[in-house]
This record gives sequence, C-alpha cells and structure tokens, in this order.
Amino acid sequence: MTTISEAITTIKKAENDAKRLLEDANDRSSKIIQEANEESSRIMEKTKEDAKIEENEIIFESENKAKVEANRILRDTKSEVSKIETHTTDKIDDAAAVIIKHIL
Repeated sequence: MTTISEAITTIKKAENDAKRLLEDANDRSSKIIQEANEESSRIMEKTKEDAKIEENEIIFESENKAKVEANRILRDTKSEVSKIETHTTDKIDDAAAVIIKHIL
C-alpha cells in the first residue's frame, strides 16, 4: 500500500507543482502585458510630442516663407508705384502746358 500512497503523494505534488507553474506563468504573462501596455503608452505619448514639435516647426517655417514672400511683393509693389509716380510727375508739366494752351 505504500506504493499507492507514494504514487498518490507524487501525483498530488505534481498537481501542486503544475498549479504553481500555471500561476507563475499567468503572473508573468500579466506582467508582460502590463509592461507592453505601459511601453505602448510611452511610445504613443512620445509620438504625439514629436508630432506636435514637427507641427510647430512646419508652421514656423511656413510663416517665415509667407513673410519673405509678402516682403518681396511689398518691395516689388513699392518699386512699381515709384516708377508710376516718376512717370506721372514727368507728365505733369506736359499736361499743364496742354491745359494752358487750350485755355488761352
């Protein structure tokens, strides 16, 4: 009978060992999942931060390009206005002479 008793004891011990192994595996699995979720959250947060930085850089660069273009247009427009004023000023004397000629 000791052999059957020993066999039962061995079986019980094996069952307990298996149960502990299963619990350990579940604990490790839960820990791995938790760590993966935390890492995923960190990666998502970092990605959001990087995207915000890049967005700000793109906006800054676009604003600077727009300012440069606006200044170029303003400079060109001032130059054109100046040319028109010069051309018009040159014609004032001729216009005055024509008006005086027709009045007299």
